[in-house]
Amino acid sequence: MPSQDHMKQTLQRYVDGFAKGDAAALADLFAADAVVVDPVGHPPVQGRPAIDEFYANAVAAGTRLTLDTPIRGSHGDRAAMAFTVEVPGMNLRIRAIDVMTFDADGKISRMEAHWGPDDIEQ
Repeated sequence: MPSQDHMKQTLQRYVDGFAKGDAAALADLFAADAVVVDPVGHPPVQGRPAIDEFYANAVAAGTRLTLDTPIRGSHGDRAAMAFTVEVPGMNLRIRAIDVMTFDADGKISRMEAHWGPDDIEQ
């Protein structure tokens, strides 16, 4: 199981990847068979080719993240962060909480984004 420090650093690299507009760095945080559910309740994005495309599209839209609180670890294989997503070209702001599950190799195996209609501002 990855350490709490490793998980927190990985989530910080996730935020940093958006700041740099680096879709490849974002996708590389994920395991080959990872699942992204964004938001929870929508169909999942599964596997690296689909995840690569998901993050390429997000970066192309100019998406940026700002942490609202410090990244949180756990006693298990998960870490979470509360943040604000901004997509300037769409004049869109979403307040979200992502929960990431990690595999034994320290890669993200599952990402669940928790946000709903009331968390969107335009």
